[in-house]
Amino acid sequence: MFTGLIREIATVKSLVGSTLSIKAKYKGGLGDSIAINGACLTVVKVLNDGFAVELSPESQNLLAMDNYSGEVHIEPAMMMGDRFEGHIVQGHVDCIGEVTEIKNSGNSFDVFIKLPKKFIPFVVPKGSITIDGVSLTVNDVNAENFRLTIIPHTMKETLFKNYKRGSKVNVETDMFARYVSHIIAHQKSTSLSWNEVDAISAIY
Repeated sequence: MFTGLIREIATVKSLVGSTLSIKAKYKGGLGDSIAINGACLTVVKVLNDGFAVELSPESQNLLAMDNYSGEVHIEPAMMMGDRFEGHIVQGHVDCIGEVTEIKNSGNSFDVFIKLPKKFIPFVVPKGSITIDGVSLTVNDVNAENFRLTIIPHTMKETLFKNYKRGSKVNVETDMFARYVSHIIAHQKSTSLSWNEVDAISAIY
């Protein structure tokens, strides 16, 4: 599990076959989980100046691979006792989004991201979403896209500073929205009892 708070911006050394080598201060250990641009990957080798992870062909087909060169966001998995910030992030990328517009509003930036329509129901106004591993709050949701407001600090300290119209990004929608939608879709009735709602809440 992750929080969507970027711990380091690292550098891709190489991608050979399924092995992605990263130069970073963080090294971790064999078998550790680490989110790279929001995708949970496993450390398969510890290097003198970083680590290597396994990036299967299936993952490469799903992820926004253009962003796996140059700089990348990294976040090690949470440890027991860590302070919880951001929101609950699984590191399971749902789809690729496309930046359609970036507006400078003076003291912030409005970023519009387009998604495949089937994922829009999982994007909740004022809810949380993960873009390339960064935990963010959704402002508005439309038929095909949603709007984020990025403060200057986030723009400067993350890869958002490199994004432009047409940039592809990894998107993980709200976990709870996905779970509730799945449960409702498999109910004979589309309504849940209060006892069922309480039971779902108790799980988390």
